[in-house]
Amino acid sequence: MDDGAPAGNAGRTRPGPTTARTRARVGRLVTRAGLELAALLRATGPYATHDPTGSRAATRGLPAGSAAPPPVPQARLALVVATAGALHGAVMGSFAGPLGALYSAAKIPLLLGLAPLVCVPSFRVVHAVLGLADDEPAARRAVLCSQATLALTLLALSPLLVVAYASSSRYHVAKLVNVGVFALAALAGQLTLARHYRPLLRKDRRHRLALVVWPTLHLFVALQLAYALRPFVGNPRFPTEFLRSDWMGNVYLDLLWSLRATLG
Repeated sequence: MDDGAPAGNAGRTRPGPTTARTRARVGRLVTRAGLELAALLRATGPYATHDPTGSRAATRGLPAGSAAPPPVPQARLALVVATAGALHGAVMGSFAGPLGALYSAAKIPLLLGLAPLVCVPSFRVVHAVLGLADDEPAARRAVLCSQATLALTLLALSPLLVVAYASSSRYHVAKLVNVGVFALAALAGQLTLARHYRPLLRKDRRHRLALVVWPTLHLFVALQLAYALRPFVGNPRFPTEFLRSDWMGNVYLDLLWSLRATLG
């Protein structure tokens, strides 16, 4: 021990400049993600809702005198989904090691982007059949904000995966924890969707049916697409790979088998 060094600091090393910069960047990223998520959930700022009936209560976060909110920054939302999805995917796939983390970091943004793209054509048909084609852009706006909320919530819940992986090495436990995390993130996405739909519901009650159709359609497509893109967590009994050779199958039977294996 050096003379004059406090005994309580023995064996401790000060973080280097690289570590300090990394921590600062992570802190800024967390702060930015939190602000973005709050804006999405509250529908304020660039994500403010617009009431087609003229109600001033639905245009929060906009400058005084604004007749309508600015267009949703689609590039910004795509960046949010891609970045948050990749970071969460890296944590999710770390159960299978560095290669698994890399694969999942690539596949989670793919899942979050492809699922709504598959659903949008059917969603547009629903609006046309219901006679709501004029409101379809506003509904699409709500869907985009919902997806961004889902991605940011996944990122916010990533520390729970770290704790779960450190607490248990069982694959089925890890998979069910991830299902729970996705369920919570999906709930947050639905809260954003519902907030954006409030003005549309005040304008026409037929939007209530469209509000039910989207979550149902998206859930069905997203679950089956996730099954095709597996593995995300990575079963230690199998080699780490980008896609399984048997990518066809039924996701609901697979989840039931995992639940039985965990409880058994």
